[in-house]
Amino acid sequence: MAGIYIHIPFCKQACNYCNFHFSTSLKQKNEFIEALLKEANIRKDYLSGQPVETVYFGGGTPSILEVCELERILSTLHSSFNISAKAEITLEANPDDITEAKIQYWKEAGINRLSIGIQSFVPSDLQWMNRAHTANQAENAILLAKAGGIANLTIDLIYGTPLLSDSDWIRNLDTAINAGVQHLSCYALTVEPNTLLDHQIRKKDYEEIDPEKQARQFMLMVQHLEARGFEQYEISNFALPGYRSQHNSSYWKGTHYLGLGPSAHSFNGKQRSWNVANNALYIQSAKHGLPQHDFEELTEAMRINEYIMTSCRTIEGISLPDFEVHFGPVQKSAVEKKASKFIDRGQMVRLDHRLVLSREGRLFADGIAAELFAD
Repeated sequence: MAGIYIHIPFCKQACNYCNFHFSTSLKQKNEFIEALLKEANIRKDYLSGQPVETVYFGGGTPSILEVCELERILSTLHSSFNISAKAEITLEANPDDITEAKIQYWKEAGINRLSIGIQSFVPSDLQWMNRAHTANQAENAILLAKAGGIANLTIDLIYGTPLLSDSDWIRNLDTAINAGVQHLSCYALTVEPNTLLDHQIRKKDYEEIDPEKQARQFMLMVQHLEARGFEQYEISNFALPGYRSQHNSSYWKGTHYLGLGPSAHSFNGKQRSWNVANNALYIQSAKHGLPQHDFEELTEAMRINEYIMTSCRTIEGISLPDFEVHFGPVQKSAVEKKASKFIDRGQMVRLDHRLVLSREGRLFADGIAAELFAD
């Protein structure tokens, strides 16, 4: 089993918090498509013929593509890789790009899962984030997707923003639930270096992010969604039964994947690589048949630490028998010993030979994982 991620590096406008690689200029879009198709052919052996169970169009804003461009990319993937007939194929889309006609075209092209970047249903929040869509467009996008027969739908929401009250946050969640969304990815607002938001906060245009507010809204979210039948199967991801993201789940399980497009990452179990985060350089290198990327060989300590980090974020936690198979009894004993203090604090529990974060422990997932890392 393997996955493919395609990075589409174009957006209509820049959100103030975003640090993903993108351009608001579409001048190089045609050249980019040609370069992407060439990279797919050049790297067709990367997954060694493994069945590809998930394909994910991320960005950027993949819904900015013309249907014919999307069809060309999918056609190339099918000819170059062993794409499963039942593969989960996800397209990220912004609400303002979604129309009844586009949904039908996407379905005909092979898209069977839609990830809508809504972020909030509150108008003032959307304006603060410099989103291109309105609250009405956000709600209408869900209705269009459901009416168009998209049977697997997820949306993104952001909490902990300066303007978002606790009551508005609950209303955001309820709006999604009442609209019939089966999966939510909910993220705390982070201030990434060199983003517009970072500059605005440094200039004192906006107040600093309040970590206590974010922690409170995190706990409200967990309690509210679990009470309505959603499973928090990963720190930021909630799903109704049967609607977990297969693509994201494969990352957390250490499945091999190929990343295509500028800034996209790839992983084959022993080595991690990432493409150059520059559209012009990516296009030129693909033209010459040498996609420009950096890579690192993963040491045993790095593989242990990645296993711990990703496992801690999931509802299944760290499987001690599996950990021992991969890394040996000495490393297993070491991680058990380090976990004991978090068990004593109530931040972690041991369940059926698994180390799993408690609800409170999920607030400190990254910090706890770091303390379990191999020395």
